[in-house]
Amino acid sequence: MIAEELINQMVPPLRPSDTGEKAVRWMDEFRLNQLPVVKNRKYLGLVTEENVMEAKNPEMVLADIPFDFEHVHVQQNQHFYNVMELAIKNKVQVVPVLDDLQEYLGVITVNDTISAFGQMSAIQGQGGILVLCMAERDYSLSEISRLVESNNAKILSANVSPDEADIFRIKLTLKINTGDLTRIIATLERFGYKITAQFQDTSSAPEDQDRLDMLLRYLNI
Repeated sequence: MIAEELINQMVPPLRPSDTGEKAVRWMDEFRLNQLPVVKNRKYLGLVTEENVMEAKNPEMVLADIPFDFEHVHVQQNQHFYNVMELAIKNKVQVVPVLDDLQEYLGVITVNDTISAFGQMSAIQGQGGILVLCMAERDYSLSEISRLVESNNAKILSANVSPDEADIFRIKLTLKINTGDLTRIIATLERFGYKITAQFQDTSSAPEDQDRLDMLLRYLNI
């Protein structure tokens, strides 16, 4: 899967004429630590909350606030592994995507790469992955773990991330020590949990599994 196919249309770019206050407000709204700054479709870099705080004037426009990561981006036809590795190397939550003319197309969030893993062998063989969506008030890992274990399985790792489509909901990504998720899914759905994605199989390439483990460790920081 290539980068262009993973662009998250829910995350808009900022403009140099936008204020630092607007940038921080959008970061809070989308629950991200960075946002792209774009001028006339040219990517300028990622602004962070720290950049705005250091400017000491939230009404200052981004054109007057130093920000970084101008070289952190991928081309539209690069493999999603490159997205993941660039995000981890630079400790960012979003990776901008550029076209062949070096014009801005959009961003990929680190969480988006989990779904990409689900369509590859990276998550296969040593277990499966479930992605659940729920209201924040309904989140109880102990309850979900109990339901998983009632099917003779265990949760190997779990990650909570915001649902980009609804700021009042969360996504819970579970790595489970079994490749057959059928009974677990039936149990969770019986108790009212919504499964938005499921990835399971019986074969795995070790290097792909290493990439998945690296991504999950990063998301859990």
